[in-house]
Amino acid sequence: MDAYSLPKNDANFAALTPLTFIQRAALAYGNHTSVVYDNIKFTWKQTYERCLRLAAWLQAFGIRKNDVVSILAPNVPALYESHFGVPMAGAVLNTINTRLDAAAIAGILCHSGAKILFVDHQLLSLATDAVSSLAARPEVVMIDDISSTKRCASFGLQYEQVLASADPVAYPPVPVTNEWDAIALNYTSGTTSEPKGVVYSHRGAYLSTLTLLLQWGVGLQPVYLWSLPMFHCNGWTFTWGMAARGGTNVCMRSPSARDMYHAISRHGVTHMCGAPVLFNVLLDPTECRQLTHPVNMLTGGAPPPAALLESIESVGFHITHAYGLTEATGPALVCEWQQAWNRLPAAEQARLKARQGVGVLTLADVDVKDKETMISVPRDGVTQGEICLRGSNIMKGYFKNKKETDAAFKNGWFLTGDVGVMHPDGYIEIKDRSKDVIISGGENISSVEVEATLYRHPMVLEAAVVAMPHPHWGETPCAFIALRKEYASNEAGIEEGDIISYCRDKLSHYMVPRKVVFLEELPKTSTGKIQKFILRKVAKGLQKNNPKGDANSSRRVERELNDINHQPEARVEHVMALSRL
Repeated sequence: MDAYSLPKNDANFAALTPLTFIQRAALAYGNHTSVVYDNIKFTWKQTYERCLRLAAWLQAFGIRKNDVVSILAPNVPALYESHFGVPMAGAVLNTINTRLDAAAIAGILCHSGAKILFVDHQLLSLATDAVSSLAARPEVVMIDDISSTKRCASFGLQYEQVLASADPVAYPPVPVTNEWDAIALNYTSGTTSEPKGVVYSHRGAYLSTLTLLLQWGVGLQPVYLWSLPMFHCNGWTFTWGMAARGGTNVCMRSPSARDMYHAISRHGVTHMCGAPVLFNVLLDPTECRQLTHPVNMLTGGAPPPAALLESIESVGFHITHAYGLTEATGPALVCEWQQAWNRLPAAEQARLKARQGVGVLTLADVDVKDKETMISVPRDGVTQGEICLRGSNIMKGYFKNKKETDAAFKNGWFLTGDVGVMHPDGYIEIKDRSKDVIISGGENISSVEVEATLYRHPMVLEAAVVAMPHPHWGETPCAFIALRKEYASNEAGIEEGDIISYCRDKLSHYMVPRKVVFLEELPKTSTGKIQKFILRKVAKGLQKNNPKGDANSSRRVERELNDINHQPEARVEHVMALSRL
């Protein structure tokens, strides 16, 4: 057949974009509740109208195609509306992590070149500090607390006033003609000299949304609780997904156990997402309660222990385990459940569910490969390699960072930087993280970034940061430090608390080490490379046997590690003994 005789036209081809979901929701579910926040409720018709007004105001302000619009807010209706209103104006949405400090936020605003910053009223002081340090400053619009009758009349541009003043007739939505155009810009790190801004396409966002709805089995008109921050990979695309299903978005500022259980009971929540750290919140013995109806929860961000999965499911949550990363538009692997597994004992089911799983439907392929040869490793569940992905949900690339973009793609594959194994049944399981990323409460912490801060301390000669298990956050940073020669005797009296305080002044609080160990010298290879695998084992022992920290324990670790430094051939064996301190 001659393909050229059947060309594409406006009737048989349309660019894929998740913006079509809300237009359809306004028609099909116009009177159904779209958003719930405290005492406020909107219907899909109202939410669509608010998004149209946001898009109109942005265009009237001067926002043009591919301009970046940033928003700093918790899970409030304005943040949800921005996922449609901003790209409707032809702009690129940049949702900023609310846990970052002013310096990190300023770095993101500078690198992205954001023209406008929408900021929640509770974060206004933080945003002001960030913007004040910039030469080119974005216009700041304050997001009012719509659930309160109180208003901040003194601030210039306010979100609700902006919507009220907009004219959607004069400024209709900008049509998406190229599905490869950018829809969102999400930062994996905002305080390094080269922040990595991940760019999503309309096509990737559309396909990722549909595949997650299908693979998670989300039916019509679900009730979705926003326990996952929307700034995390655009809420793992469920911002757009709830419009596709005509669902109800239950928004909340802070997902405490009491508020989540109250929302589940009051609104009949059917679905929610979150990192495994959320399990610990929900299992708090003072708040935990047996659910009256099952709630589906999609989890990812860190491998959940099988025992924890058993505990949370016993309460009434049905857990689906996924693996993803910002560069893959959120979840990329899902531990798709096999019916035959229902006959297995609970412990065995939890072990299987703890695996990261198989590729989502929009991935063209997923594999575990030798990074150097790019040859697939055997499917034996033992041989380790790098997890590699390819498909339409993979990012366009890193914004203004060709070097990192080129390094991320190799031979037609995206290299995740995560080490895993392929089981005989084709399911993947993560074994380690080759980039030394520490995952704390679902947040990725760069050990290199924390180390760079420690190295700026005038007394620090060497520093290495590794993950230390934490009963609540999953992992937290543990710092090993060697002081400069003139301070080696520590006559200056520097203590663990001094280093922690120093880091608190320089870093976002979730990145600050929870434990600091002073050593004469860090363990190294013959070429001078710090052996982090040793330090990880030490840190694991510290948490297990000394979770609150103890000076005597730190000194014992120092003595043992110093012995190891002089006996390189016995380091691994000595480390195993350290874990019993």
